[in-house]
Amino acid sequence: MNVEITGLTRRFGRTMAVAGVDLQAGPGVFGLLGPNGAGKTSLLRVMATAVPPTSGRLRLLGRDPGQYGPRQQIRRMLGYLPQNLGYYPGFTVVEFVEYFALLKQMPAARVQAAVAAAVERVGLGGKAKARLRTLSGGMLRRAGIAQAIVNEPELLLLDEPTAGLDPEQRVAFRGLLRDLGQRATVVVSTHLVEDVGAACAQVALMDQGKIVFQGTPADLTACGEGSAATPGGTGDTALERGYSAVIAGGRPS
Repeated sequence: MNVEITGLTRRFGRTMAVAGVDLQAGPGVFGLLGPNGAGKTSLLRVMATAVPPTSGRLRLLGRDPGQYGPRQQIRRMLGYLPQNLGYYPGFTVVEFVEYFALLKQMPAARVQAAVAAAVERVGLGGKAKARLRTLSGGMLRRAGIAQAIVNEPELLLLDEPTAGLDPEQRVAFRGLLRDLGQRATVVVSTHLVEDVGAACAQVALMDQGKIVFQGTPADLTACGEGSAATPGGTGDTALERGYSAVIAGGRPS
């Protein structure tokens, strides 16, 4: 398993953002679903080695990120798109992606070709020399995805990657996810249920800092079918009904 998490917690002051999470993920696309404030972003930040866990056990790519040497190795094999990615407005798209390639300590001989390939994969080839300040929100998000994949990471963490993308771009992105999942572990955090159903082989549902469901999209769909004794959830699709049923079932009435 490329991600092994046992009893992980993360506290910010008095707030327990992640409350004893157990999670495993191997190669493929793994969806992390949940409402806003569920703890998804905090969990991804721990997995990205941006913040340490408060307690619990975490292994990434077979390494312990709590140790300096292994943590540096993990970061070279990691791709991460945070929910809010900072950038220099004066950078061009190519300069922006190249900057992150250098931060990841990619060999200099590989950088130019890798940057060009990443920019093309997210559909920004025609905007490669455009300044970031001139791009739309959706284009900025695609530039963020490009920096996350430029090093062909073995572990890719994406926090709300489709925010700002139009429907056509979201469909193209789902195809990219499936392609990336052929060789890497891709963890996609989102509150958009339909993105998970279209691209993910496995899904975990997080609420109030805890994992309240883990299985396949079909398993989650089944949770919304309900019965006379156990009403199903609400939503426009079967997957949405499964999602809402699990959330409602895990909270006190």
